[in-house]
Amino acid sequence: MPKTFVLAPDSFKESMTAEQACQAIQRGIQNVYPDAVCISVPMADGGEGTVDALIAAQGGQKIECEVTGPLAWQKIQTYFGLVEEGKTAIIEMAKANGIHLLEPAQRNPLLTTTLGTGEMIKAALDLAISKIIIGLGGSVTNDAGAGMAQALGVKFLDATGCDAALGGGQLDQIKKIDLSGLDARLKQVEILIASDVNNPLCGANGASYVFGPQKGATSEMMKTLDNNLNHFADVVEQQLGIDCREIAGAGAAGGLGFGLMVFTDAKIRSGVELVIEQTKLADKIAQADYVLTGEGKIDFQTKFGKTPFGVAQVAKQFNKPVIAFAGVVGELYDLGFSQIIGINPPEISMEHAIAHASMYLEEAVEQYVRNYNFNELI
Repeated sequence: MPKTFVLAPDSFKESMTAEQACQAIQRGIQNVYPDAVCISVPMADGGEGTVDALIAAQGGQKIECEVTGPLAWQKIQTYFGLVEEGKTAIIEMAKANGIHLLEPAQRNPLLTTTLGTGEMIKAALDLAISKIIIGLGGSVTNDAGAGMAQALGVKFLDATGCDAALGGGQLDQIKKIDLSGLDARLKQVEILIASDVNNPLCGANGASYVFGPQKGATSEMMKTLDNNLNHFADVVEQQLGIDCREIAGAGAAGGLGFGLMVFTDAKIRSGVELVIEQTKLADKIAQADYVLTGEGKIDFQTKFGKTPFGVAQVAKQFNKPVIAFAGVVGELYDLGFSQIIGINPPEISMEHAIAHASMYLEEAVEQYVRNYNFNELI
């Protein structure tokens, strides 16, 4: 009787989508066992690839839209996903306001905005959905979701009663929050945040100091940004009676986690747990003999909400062997895998590894399957 494999990798950053990784793993298996049953479940953890993974896993569709990019003058073509017969929208904030949309010299979290993310939410509401899942990874913003809220009708007024400017550098100008224009349809929609980080909004472990440097912030800018986030959170607490700045994940995506909780009543969840639920991964693993997962890098951070660890935890419930493949294998603790395999030959450059990742993943899987007695894993 042919063996059944569940293939549940994340994307391999800069080289393969999760779906492409599934295809490479399947080729590697079927090069050895042509009749093997392969159940592909492209995975994500709320970051890059979440929309595509859930569209692929659930037979959803892409909805094209034009929104504001990370800088207020940009217009970009992007998309979000519709699944569950059009009732659930999957939004990846990075598709509108991600770090990959700006060259390094353009990145300035004093100026970048989440306005486009709010415009995607508005476009989803226009389709009469009942649930929105928003992935927060890969942002280039630090505005606590103020831009997102503005797109949904919130007004932020300065001391003169005029609209405050966009961007994390202007949050300290906000003196009054006017919710009278907030899109009323938000009250009829369940909004879930898929986050792969648990940072609070402010302070040494907050959005500005931890993630600011990769978004172009200097040390002086980080101090300004953190002060501005604190000011914004103070105004929210004083005028709206909401204080969620210390909630784990409030600092995700430059504080977009905070803004979504305040202005849309969103609930924050582990990104990989949400994706596991949406893809019904447990049901698929229950019928498998073996589970193969992976992503670009597996190291000690993997256990803090990354996809392979989440997959391994589900497999553990059913006592299924889990083999993980990675481009880079770093320092490890006990992560619950039966085995972790590095796919790259030792002598190649990182550039070459990224360019040929699909081939190396297929070869590593094929070699492993060919040489290993799977019965020993059980």
